[in-house]
Amino acid sequence: MRPVAVVGTGKTPFGAFPERDLRSLAVESVHKCLENSGLTADQAEAFYLGNFAGPSFVGQNHLAPYIATEAGIRDVPCTRIEAACASSGSAFFHAWAAVAAGIYDIVLVAGVEKMTSQSTARVAEILAGAGDMAGEMAAGATFPALFAMIAKRHMYEFGTTREQLAQVAVKNHHHGAMNPMAHMRKEITVEKALAGKMICDPLTVFDCSLVSDGAACVALAAVDRARDFRAKPVRVLGIAQTSGPVALDQKESITTFEAVRRAGEKAYKMAGVAAADIQFAELHDCFTIAEILATEDLGFVPKGQGGPYAASGATALGGARPVNASGGLKSKGHPVGATGVAQICDVVEQLRGEAGERQIAGARLGLAQNLGGSGATAVVTILGLE
Repeated sequence: MRPVAVVGTGKTPFGAFPERDLRSLAVESVHKCLENSGLTADQAEAFYLGNFAGPSFVGQNHLAPYIATEAGIRDVPCTRIEAACASSGSAFFHAWAAVAAGIYDIVLVAGVEKMTSQSTARVAEILAGAGDMAGEMAAGATFPALFAMIAKRHMYEFGTTREQLAQVAVKNHHHGAMNPMAHMRKEITVEKALAGKMICDPLTVFDCSLVSDGAACVALAAVDRARDFRAKPVRVLGIAQTSGPVALDQKESITTFEAVRRAGEKAYKMAGVAAADIQFAELHDCFTIAEILATEDLGFVPKGQGGPYAASGATALGGARPVNASGGLKSKGHPVGATGVAQICDVVEQLRGEAGERQIAGARLGLAQNLGGSGATAVVTILGLE
């Protein structure tokens, strides 16, 4: 396996864009990535697309060549990968593997979702397809209900409080308010988070990520080619994708995602680092409890200490290990197929020193964690400077 680097990034803003279609969002991110890297479309030897539910959200299948052709990418393999909310994290993993194996020297990886063209009820129905349709969903459980059960159990086992969940939301909204690309640039207080509309006890509207439109793209290249391009290369030091049961009742414990834990261990081993070495992270906060679980499953804190860790300020900008300096899914937005690649873009931005007022001083080693469903797919990527 040869070393691989990210040599370009491009993102659209995340938000609700009734005037935009899925393809135009994806193509914008590709063109921004090409401009950032100095690549031309005809230099891409393959195109990978992460997308969860384009056929359901917008009625379009065969999305990879549909987008690639419009972006000027022709006569190369174009592949769509679906892994629920980890779709583009998985696309990134497979693109990295192809470059690392020497199959290609240069590939483009994009992620996109156009969600706001559907009603909230229909969005919930489409997202439910990432869960156990024959069991949980047939019984009426949606993802807010599943993560509410996870939160309740975590509270029961470890004493986690609603105030600690709220601290995650407050922190991520604070970060997102400084992010010009974020969907919801809005500060909130703990009091407001606690008083929000109850979605599924104990989760209020402020514990839940946003329904968003958006796209992101990165260029990957073999490290021996990385200096040929315009942008500062960032090394993929470690990466792993793992999977676990789709349904909660098949898990040994619902207060840990074994797929995240195993992916973290594999990525740390590949990178030759430990959890304590990670300076900052972009974690998959589809719900506030998911960020708390991720800090535990990735070894940032012992099991059960994620709540106090969130409340301590350690995960805020200026803290010991900032988490979701982008605003996370909670404030930046969560166009599900775009989220994994967008997290990579956000980590690369920090490592290049391009995050503006959200910049983490001395950032040299960061981690991105992308989750599919209620822990059925996990992708963990560790990125660093040469």
